[in-house]
Amino acid sequence: MLWKTKKTNKPVTLYQQITQAKSENKALLAILLDPDKIVWETIGLLVSKINASPANYIFVGGSLVLTTKTDELIARLKQDCNLPVILFPGNPSQVSGKADAILFLSLISGRNPDFLIGHHVEAAPLIKKTGLEVIPTGYILIGNDNTTAVSTVSKTQPLPEDDIDYIVHTAQAGEMLGKKLIYLEAGSGAKSQVAEAVIKRVSENVQVPVIVGGGIRDKRGILRAYHAGADLVVIGTAFEEDLNFFNQ
Repeated sequence: MLWKTKKTNKPVTLYQQITQAKSENKALLAILLDPDKIVWETIGLLVSKINASPANYIFVGGSLVLTTKTDELIARLKQDCNLPVILFPGNPSQVSGKADAILFLSLISGRNPDFLIGHHVEAAPLIKKTGLEVIPTGYILIGNDNTTAVSTVSKTQPLPEDDIDYIVHTAQAGEMLGKKLIYLEAGSGAKSQVAEAVIKRVSENVQVPVIVGGGIRDKRGILRAYHAGADLVVIGTAFEEDLNFFNQ
């Protein structure tokens, strides 16, 4: 997905949009949709609620997606919604050329080689064929809940949120390795969101945009993440469970 600047008419990538928003202190929001949890009979209502929301992007994917209808979901979203669709894949089977971009996630908080580089090697030729905009992303699982889908599927433990120095060093290492985004994740269905102190320290110690997701249950949680330094906040489970979430 490309848009053009008014001054130069030069194509701008989605990543450039995100970095530009960061430089202008503009908060961004993404709605995360798990293809396995889509109720197809009411997808029209889902799309209308997304259109009425303040979201800037739609993320599509999950830790373990079993459905084969990801392409169909993205096509349906793009039919009636103008928001860019960015893949948030848990494995190579979730790659879809119908999206606009892909977060090329590396789980740098864990030491499972499949989620550090293994799946990426498998996905690389598939992504190459699609022409998707690829955004290398350092993915850091944080918190005291080891029962989230991310932890279960990746077989890795979250980093303890009270060891902020280690989390910061992990984020810095990701940035030094060339990750263009740092994603602080409490995990899908987490009981609590990433602590404000963690977000603040990470955002102060890396130059790349910081995404925060997982465990955010209301608008107060969104605002806390923004105020702590998040550049982009992701809402998933809360919106899936209540399509009127943004009507609060």
